[in-house]
Amino acid sequence: MKTAILGPAQRAEALARMAERELDVLVVGGGVVGAGTALDAATRGLSTGLVEARDWASGTSSRSSKLIHGGLRYLEMLDFALVREALKERGLLLERLAPHLVKPVPFLYPLQHKGWERPYAGSGVALYDAMSVSSGHGRGLPLHRHLSHKRALQVAPCLKKDALVGALQYYDAQMDDARYVATMVRTAAAYDAQVANRARVVGFLREGERVVGARVQDVEGGGEYEIRAQQVVNATGVWTDDTQALIGERGQFHVRASKGIHLVVPKDRIHSTTGLILRTEKSVLFVIPWGRHWIVGTTDTEWNLDKAHPAASSADIDYLLEHVNAVLATPLTRDDVEGVYAGLRPLLAGESDATSKLSREHTVAHPVPGLVVVAGGKYTTYRVMAKDAVDEAVHALDQRVAESVTEDIPLVGAEGYRALWNARARIAARAGLHVARIEHLLNRYGSLTEELLELVVADPSLGEPLAAADDYLRAEAVYACTHEGARHLDDVLTRRTRISIETFDRGTRSAREVAELIAPALGWDNDQIEKEITHYRKRVEAERESQRQPDDLTADAARLGAPDIVPL
Repeated sequence: MKTAILGPAQRAEALARMAERELDVLVVGGGVVGAGTALDAATRGLSTGLVEARDWASGTSSRSSKLIHGGLRYLEMLDFALVREALKERGLLLERLAPHLVKPVPFLYPLQHKGWERPYAGSGVALYDAMSVSSGHGRGLPLHRHLSHKRALQVAPCLKKDALVGALQYYDAQMDDARYVATMVRTAAAYDAQVANRARVVGFLREGERVVGARVQDVEGGGEYEIRAQQVVNATGVWTDDTQALIGERGQFHVRASKGIHLVVPKDRIHSTTGLILRTEKSVLFVIPWGRHWIVGTTDTEWNLDKAHPAASSADIDYLLEHVNAVLATPLTRDDVEGVYAGLRPLLAGESDATSKLSREHTVAHPVPGLVVVAGGKYTTYRVMAKDAVDEAVHALDQRVAESVTEDIPLVGAEGYRALWNARARIAARAGLHVARIEHLLNRYGSLTEELLELVVADPSLGEPLAAADDYLRAEAVYACTHEGARHLDDVLTRRTRISIETFDRGTRSAREVAELIAPALGWDNDQIEKEITHYRKRVEAERESQRQPDDLTADAARLGAPDIVPL
């Protein structure tokens, strides 16, 4: 299989080719479900296009808890089918589809009641493990174990002694959500899907009641394209209702947005060898290992304001700090918080007023001929959602179409990853880099690491770390634009890397170095470099200001103080 390159030239070519002839399937929305749908369609042999109004994964799919999990708490709701499905997908991702991106992570569940709680919680976790193994794809994770009070404190010394009477430890998995989506887009492109970000659908093409394509505005270069397709798939997540409104038809279901915020703190602020899962009065709270950091989240509150830039308020941050500090021996303060990010879950609207009780399951509908809508669901089960969406679309195609094969299609970078991991010391010696750098690259790019090392061979200065974000090599910033579709400074600092949430300066100290590194690849002059840096700094300041506001309304107003980047 060839490796697709998503640079500026390839984006322009993809837009032109999509407009040349009718596609079988046009997918609208470049989050995890849209990218998965494009991959599913392309690997069935269908001519496929994928357009995204902003950057890949710029909405919900870059702002999750970054977990691939079965949803242990759904067992308590007796939603066995959802958990079974998610556990199978978790196993597939770990073992076959993306072992370079999806990694096991341990979680400690503190027990707070003597007697009844250990058998009650223990039976749930045992069932979780049993369902994982019975799926045929769960043998790679350790089974759960029961810990005494003493042993739990040895594993997680950060906990207050009186915060638990014992504990359970079990395993789930995690990934970098934005990187996963970008990798999936490249995989779809490698199977001949035409993909373009910064390409906004501004209307649908109609023949009578039938949708026959979309009018797509090139947000970067200007101009508008008419892209015709036998079937259009609306996979726009929390924007589902807005996209539906473009055809002037009421949808068969509605999507509500639930806001979840996360805090990022340095590794040394919480002394533990394991993640934590804690109960709250509304849901659960995770403390998740994240490289040299911890992610603490999340909240679950209704959001009716700006969807593109959901804002975390001071009240949101206080809520998380209060709940995590209830069990920590050394409490976290505002000064410990490096990064904050807010995302919106797309939930299918139901009878419940509480977003935490709305459905995490997904729905596929065909509201008008030629248009398929897929919505709801959770990150872990994106592949099933994509399969269901394409199944619905092919019912209306005048051709025989193969069944979904994505269960057996590894993402680019997965093939050969384990062999390269075993050879990482030799690769490091050859490249003149420390083995820790090679491990970092392999766990972000898999076998595509060789492409980054070629950049370093051509320009050894790219093998140096970024001055103010030394987890990342300079080569990674360049590669983001030449190979991974990044178009702006924000794309690189926020999604291709995670500098925006992993540094106390939120990436502002790296902005100039990165902008100057990527300028040649994107054809920027000095004026555009300055525009990008100014925009990024204003965005960070607007986010900081929003996080000082008392509630959603004032936080949203503060965040909207920084407009989106001006196109080139």
